Amino acid sequence: MVGWRGLLPCWLALWALAAGPAGAYKLETYSIAMPNVRPSSEELYLCTPIKVDSQKSYYIVGFEPNATMHTAHHMLLFGCTSPGSKLPVWNCGEMSKASSGEMTSASPCGSGTQIIYAWALDAPKLELPEDVGFQVGKDSNIKYLVLQVHYHLAPEKVGLPDSSGLFLHFTERPLPKLAGVYLLGTSGSIGPRTTEHMETSCQIDEDKVIHPFAYRTHTHKLGKVVSGYKVEVDRSGKNKWTLLGKRDPMTPQMFYPIESKVTVRKGDTLAARCTMVSDRDFTTQIGMTFNDEMCNFYIMYYVENGTPLSSKYCFTPGPPSYYWNHVGLNNIPDREASLL
Repeated sequence: MVGWRGLLPCWLALWALAAGPAGAYKLETYSIAMPNVRPSSEELYLCTPIKVDSQKSYYIVGFEPNATMHTAHHMLLFGCTSPGSKLPVWNCGEMSKASSGEMTSASPCGSGTQIIYAWALDAPKLELPEDVGFQVGKDSNIKYLVLQVHYHLAPEKVGLPDSSGLFLHFTERPLPKLAGVYLLGTSGSIGPRTTEHMETSCQIDEDKVIHPFAYRTHTHKLGKVVSGYKVEVDRSGKNKWTLLGKRDPMTPQMFYPIESKVTVRKGDTLAARCTMVSDRDFTTQIGMTFNDEMCNFYIMYYVENGTPLSSKYCFTPGPPSYYWNHVGLNNIPDREASLL
């Protein structure tokens, strides 16, 4: 990996030895962080990129946050084929290509967008299982890493310098299990003073076997329970629901171990529900600000001796136009999916 301005590799001098079945290998650490930006508003999304050395392949095996929830509402690390902008920092909240005020606005990625890692609510570091890593660089579509920070600041902190970011732990040793992230989410709205189920589901149509090993939930203020499932169908057409994970999204939004050790194959369905409870007197929309809502369920998985899924996302319109029973799912664990 190289810095955005084309500098030679500038690894932090943090070296370690990790033992695995294939023998010991060196771990190195690289920092990606906001370059002392001064957020100009209480709600702002900023992005900063790193260009990956295209002559080598690297395998990211760990993520160590260097941020606090009092400054950063959440952080996302994107893998991109090309970045959304060639600038060192840009506004990436509106997902537009136009300039807005003093800062250019653009999406995190120009092409080849995928999420590699997500953090919120002071979640701790994440270490991937043995011999599992995210491949970036030469033999991967990921040629850039882009860090996105969503700032949710108290008025007195607006304009103060910030360097929130991540330490990435990686190796150059090829790993047999390549990691990927599959994100389930919804659009939609939550009515005033109501409990709403925001649901999403997609059938896997790629001829690959994936091994989920971690999950993460994300909502804003109204989320009470977020649950995710693998759904199979038997010969009679009845669905079997296997819980992958379920959390209160107000707890640290880290990646937690999958509840059931399962594999997901072509023809299986992945599904998620966010149970939202609103005491507001107005309708809440899915959106980008802290006072909007989000419904996300992340599945981190690996494939053996192959490449991760080409499909990275599963998004549905959400309520009031989309629910699980609208798309033919049955035997729905309605109570279980919404209670801890």
